[in-house]
This record gives sequence, C-alpha cells and structure tokens, in this order.
Amino acid sequence: MRSVELRRITAWIGLVIGLAALVLQFTITIPASMESGRTALASVIFYFSFFTILTNIFVVLIYLGALVRGQRWLTPFRLPWVRGMAAASITLVMGFYALVLADLWQPEGLFWVCDVALHYVAPILYLAWFALWNRSGTLTYRHITRMLSYPVAYLIYVMFRGEIVGEYPYPVLDVQAHGYLQVAINVAGLLIVLVALCAAAVAIDRRVRIPGDSM
Repeated sequence: MRSVELRRITAWIGLVIGLAALVLQFTITIPASMESGRTALASVIFYFSFFTILTNIFVVLIYLGALVRGQRWLTPFRLPWVRGMAAASITLVMGFYALVLADLWQPEGLFWVCDVALHYVAPILYLAWFALWNRSGTLTYRHITRMLSYPVAYLIYVMFRGEIVGEYPYPVLDVQAHGYLQVAINVAGLLIVLVALCAAAVAIDRRVRIPGDSM
C-alpha cells in the first residue's frame, strides 16, 4: 500500500475516532456537569475549558484540512508549524495525563471510553500520522515561538476564567489550592516541557522531507 493511501486512511481513522470521542464526551459531560449545579451555559464553557478537549478539536480540524480540499477556512490547519504545534500539544495531553492525572480519578463506562480515546488513542494516531507521513522539512527552531501561541493563549484563558469563577480545569493550575507562587512554578515547568516538545516536533519535521502536500 502506498504511503499516500496509508496517510489518508490514518487521517480518516483519526478523524472518526477523534470526532466520535469528542461528541460522546460532550453528551455525557454536560448532563453530569448540570447535575453538579452548573447551568447549561456554564457546563458548555466548562467542557471547552480543558486542554485535552481543545487540542483534540485542533487535531480533528487538521485531519479535516488534509482530507477536504477547497475549504479556505481550513488553510491554517494545513500549515507545517500548526501541525507541529498540534504534535507538541497532543503529546503534552497524553504525557501529562499519564504521569499526573491518571491516578486522580477512575472513570467508568463511557467516561472510561472517552478517557482512553482522547488521552491515548487520538494522540498516538496523530503522532504516527505526523511523524510518518506529514513531515514537510520546512520547520526551523524559530517556529517554536509560533508553536507556543496556542498553549500560552490557553493558559491565559483558563487562569483569567479561574480568577472570575474560582474554578480551574487542572489541579496544577488551582491558585486557590496552591497559591500564586506554586502555580507560577507549575506553569513555568509546563512551558519548559512545551518548548522541549516543540523542539522535538521541529527535529522530526526536519529529519526527512516528504515531497508534496500532505494529501
């Protein structure tokens, strides 16, 4: 089977799994959130406050941009540095969950299905798709600044939201529990890890150039 066929098949699999997991997570999160006392609107905002959710949406849009032609609004998701940024971000999703969050709760049923799909299956599929078939050979380490734009914007958003509603999506960002100094140290550590992951994505992209566009 030719590489172009393999990367299209992998993109379709990633798109279907990612989209299905996101929709399923939404349908089970909103009712559970409302039962805990949030309004419907607050529950939707809560759902979209997680880096895992936003990054998986990002990845789904990248797959869509690769598979669907003629849609100009998908053009940014075809850019090599955007794909590299997604690779670094989805790696953080998987690694942070496995090392820090996995022991903090024990999901069951459909929550477990979404948990595995969004934190493990989707990241592994995207990283394989990116590393094996979508290296452009055009990224440089100067692109790291751009690649940090999405994670940094996310951090600003969740910290600002946390100040307003007193709720943080991840324990390491919880100012009320840990104080500003400790959270600042945690954020600095996360940014250092992200820089390293972005550098790794650039290194992978530069390893071998694949002729032509991704699809």
